[in-house]
Amino acid sequence: MIDPILDPVLLRSFVAVVESGSFTRAGDRVHLSQSTVSQHLRRLEEQLGSELLDRSGRYVVTTESGARLLIRARKLLSLMEEAVREIQHDQAHGEIRLGVPEDFASGPLMPLLASFVRDYPALRLEVSSGLSNTLLQQYSTGSFDLVLAKQRLGHTKGEAAWTEPLAWFDSSQLPSWQRDPLPLVVFPVGGLYRDEMIHSLESQGRRWQIAFSSASLASVCEAVAHGLGVSLLPRRLADETHRLLTKHEGFEPLPALELVLHYRSEAHPLIHLLASRLINLCEDLMREEEEQDRPGH
Repeated sequence: MIDPILDPVLLRSFVAVVESGSFTRAGDRVHLSQSTVSQHLRRLEEQLGSELLDRSGRYVVTTESGARLLIRARKLLSLMEEAVREIQHDQAHGEIRLGVPEDFASGPLMPLLASFVRDYPALRLEVSSGLSNTLLQQYSTGSFDLVLAKQRLGHTKGEAAWTEPLAWFDSSQLPSWQRDPLPLVVFPVGGLYRDEMIHSLESQGRRWQIAFSSASLASVCEAVAHGLGVSLLPRRLADETHRLLTKHEGFEPLPALELVLHYRSEAHPLIHLLASRLINLCEDLMREEEEQDRPGH
């Protein structure tokens, strides 16, 4: 007889595998090893006496039974999260200090933060954006409860991490890449994108000059779009006003950076909850990036 009690830990691993499309990414999402997630899925399939996943293709997908379970698993996990929120709601006083890089301080992050504030109106959420090096230094001195920051691959170990592909940006209508010296649109001194860009050009012996500098991502993107110069930015930020430069034009591809989330394991449960929502957001953004890279997109 099937045990009518389903372990939410197993269900959480199941949902993570389906939503991320792989056991490896699911492990990163729920902070477990790939082998542990695989064990969770085997236990769940044994408990239900049914195969839930089709593992034969490049991406893991649900079987018919898995698709039915997925609907109910999401509802069950949502109900449990709601119960936790209701219990914690009256205790949700105090302050959470979050630091984020400039290119995450707008767009999809805003609805997430607004939703969190609505869920916990008695809690003060203080969000600051800035250069990643500064954010990490401030986190180390206790100025933030959690921080998202960019770094070179493997520089520090956080609670979660994602690769962030970079690209050379130019204007689609008023290109600057052939000018000599090459005009650059940069963030202030100490910014990772600025350092990587200048180091690459120096190693090629290419002449350059700063044409525009700003701490605002919107200003940097606008300056590039209007032909003030070339910049190095996360590839996901490109739109129709931009042209991505390649090695055929003399711009060598640069290694991806890493987006890392830091928070302390002993932190308040609401900090863990905000971290979980940030992890899901970053997973979604990086999955969209991967889908854009697939043939046919």
